[in-house]
Amino acid sequence: MIGLPDDISACLFDLDGVLTGTAELHKQAWKQTFDSFLRERDGSNYRCFTDRDYAEYVDGRPRLDGVRGFLASRNISLPEGGPGDKVTDHSVHGLAARKNELVLRIIEHRGVDPYPGSVRYLEAVQRAGLRIAVVTSSANAASVLEAANLDRFAQARIDGVVIEREKLRGKPAPDSFLAAAKALGVAPANAAVFEDALAGVAAGKAGGFGHVVGVDREDQADELRAHGADVVVRDLSELLRGDA
Repeated sequence: MIGLPDDISACLFDLDGVLTGTAELHKQAWKQTFDSFLRERDGSNYRCFTDRDYAEYVDGRPRLDGVRGFLASRNISLPEGGPGDKVTDHSVHGLAARKNELVLRIIEHRGVDPYPGSVRYLEAVQRAGLRIAVVTSSANAASVLEAANLDRFAQARIDGVVIEREKLRGKPAPDSFLAAAKALGVAPANAAVFEDALAGVAAGKAGGFGHVVGVDREDQADELRAHGADVVVRDLSELLRGDA
């Protein structure tokens, strides 16, 4: 048993925080990026970037949307800039580039480890014959999946590169999950979404997916349920029943 309704034939997994521990690395990179920017802007009186800021404005969203959302929450206006902006530029694209450079540096230093329970669950899902897609806002998903040896499971990948190329709306809009279901050839009602971010759970609910699993890595079980999770677990291995 894999803990899903009988009519589910595909599983759509978020990456950071669901399959790998890289969500914490992304959080660190965002905090360093925004705290550095705020310190440069406001001096010693700056108000730091918090875990709540991360959960509400950044987690699970495309990188540029995360920058825009957080800046708007602080009533900070910056020029949009463009893809060629440097990490030192005070623009939306510049801050996004700064964050990406930081997270790549952190990942290179620490490596990428998948959650053991998630690997066990992926193996069980694969044995059960369900189709598997990875759905993430990260533009670095391909390298992270390869480094974690998880690319062997993914039959489809909708990541930040695809989201940008196809002009999909980022989470909490359901576009990326809907694209994954389409790529696997299944109806949303027959697919399960696995997410640790509030925005991602909301996307699963908005897309009319058959089952939404909230993965509680941040002690936010109530918030995950409020955003649309049908069930909340601390680790995907909790869904296994006797076949793990």
